[in-house]
Order: sequence, then C-alpha cells, then structure tokens
Amino acid sequence: MVGQSLAGGLARIRHQVTVGTRDPKASLARLGEGGFGTWAAQHAEVGIATFADAAAGADLVVNALSGDASLAGVGAASIADGTVLLDVANPLDASHGMPPSLFVANTDSLGETLQRTFPALRVVKSLNTMTASLMVAPGDLADGDFSTFVCGDDTEAKTLVTELLTSLGHRDVIDLGDITASRGVEAMMLIWLRLWGVVGSSMFTYKIVR
Repeated sequence: MVGQSLAGGLARIRHQVTVGTRDPKASLARLGEGGFGTWAAQHAEVGIATFADAAAGADLVVNALSGDASLAGVGAASIADGTVLLDVANPLDASHGMPPSLFVANTDSLGETLQRTFPALRVVKSLNTMTASLMVAPGDLADGDFSTFVCGDDTEAKTLVTELLTSLGHRDVIDLGDITASRGVEAMMLIWLRLWGVVGSSMFTYKIVR
C-alpha cells in the first residue's frame, strides 16, 4: 500500500518511477481489489521491475518494504554507492499480538541499521509517521497543516528529500538531525497506533506547535 501510494503520487508530479518487486511476473498476476496487477494496469506510467533493475541508475530509492523485510530488500536492490535511500519503513513487530511493538528501539533504529549495513548509501528517514495517502497528498488533511520529519547523516541528501516533500505539498518539514533521530520518529508509531484505535481513522498525524 505504501509503495503504491508513493509511486502513484510521485508519477503524478512527473517523476520517472519504477516499482521494484521480488518477482514482477508474480506481482502483476495479483488481480482484483487491492491486487498489485490491477493497480499497475491503472498506473501504466509507472514501471515494474526487479529490485535491482528498479534501483539501477536511480537518483533516489524509496524503501517502502515492511520493517522486517527492509534489510533483505535493500540488499537485493544492489543500489549504487552514493544513492539517496528514503526510508519510510517502521520496525513493527506484531508477533506478540496487537498493537505491535518495535523490534529495534531505544538505543538503535531501523534507519540506523540500514545506514550501518549499507554505509555507501545516504539514508534519510521520513514520512513514517503518517498513513500512506498523506505521504503524497498532505492537503487531504487540514490543508496540509501538519509536521513532517526528516533525519539523516548527509545534509545534501536531506535537502533533496525535503525538496521532494515540498513538491508533494508538505509545508512544515522539520530536520531532526542525524540518523540517530530515527529512534524517536520510529517510536512515534507506538502512540500513532494507539491513536488510530481511538480516532477510528488513519487520517491524522502530528503537528508541532511552536
């Protein structure tokens, strides 16, 4: 759902987008409501390829995999050194029931793990604190009057991601500093999930009043 939302939204603002999957043929065979093949047929402007082919030559790669699949997926993509990796994933662990906990937290994070495992990439954490549709259409909630966070070790990479977010309509982008700030924004999902149950909808997010 996250990958499809981001791919469609980025293609809508005229970016060249390719979605990577483990097995494009199998993915395209999933038809019907919610099926990837049905979505792809409705978004002919978006390319479909293997992880590695999708990442080849990319200016920016988005990790929209589940948290527990992120390391394997990014590894399979064989992303070129120096590429910006926008990580929107959360390290959710539902193995002990709902709501989920985090499988890495407090002294480490998924964002840091990705940066440590793939040191030649420039990892930027962002967009993980909101539902997928708001990532690409922030104006759908309070006319976009909410806060979006970025963090990462590379200043130029964060600038690139911030410009992308702004082009999508994100109006208040807050730079939290280096990639260790992923610990904080990933932990925000714990209260977000509780709020989802109380609010009864995923159409909400955070606003920093200052």
